[in-house]
Amino acid sequence: MKPISIASFLYFMCSITVHSQNIPIHKTTDQLIIDGNLSDWKTAFQGPFIIHDSGANASQNTMVSLSWNNDNLYIAYKSSDSKIVGSTQKKDSQIFNTDDLVEIFIDPDGDSQNYIEIGVNAFSTHYDMLLKCISPDCGGWKTSMTFDISGLEAVSKITPDGYATEIKIPFSSLEKIQNGNFSKPKTGTKWKGNTFRIDYGTTTEYLALQPYKSLKFGFHQPEEFAMFEFVE
Repeated sequence: MKPISIASFLYFMCSITVHSQNIPIHKTTDQLIIDGNLSDWKTAFQGPFIIHDSGANASQNTMVSLSWNNDNLYIAYKSSDSKIVGSTQKKDSQIFNTDDLVEIFIDPDGDSQNYIEIGVNAFSTHYDMLLKCISPDCGGWKTSMTFDISGLEAVSKITPDGYATEIKIPFSSLEKIQNGNFSKPKTGTKWKGNTFRIDYGTTTEYLALQPYKSLKFGFHQPEEFAMFEFVE
């Protein structure tokens, strides 16, 4: 049996995270500047993302890292991209229909209602959306793009390999969401959610850190969201 190289071993260990039960969010004491420059980011990255409804390998790698402190949730993405599709647009444009972008969905109480979606493209255009209901059981598809997360910061920076993205979400703004049951997390707190990417390259791919078991198309399957766990 041939010995496994260090690089192969590290890649294997990162890939395991995709299929793990919980996605860890590590606590940090670092002062993170949301500028798309990941040189100050020390928390380990997880991935790579895979096709969300099949688990197949993606054409281009996407890695994500999540951290938190007493005030904010931080997310950083590294997206390899040989053909960036998109442009600078006004806030809350429906860039998910046209642009390469990364996304995060968060549903702390796991009831599949009043959860949030944030998306950011390679040019720092971003949107924040409230998903009030998507099931016939609660009245059908009801969303609000006019919803705003106060204090949200989202910046991308184009790199030689693609683009990097950083997001800051203040916990105080989430606590104001009616019936969202958002509260400031502590060590051991668990939220439902997942991280995603849409890649409009040569072949359009819908990617997730943790894929869905049902093999259904579409990111909005909150009953199959992964579990975020806030850890030290």
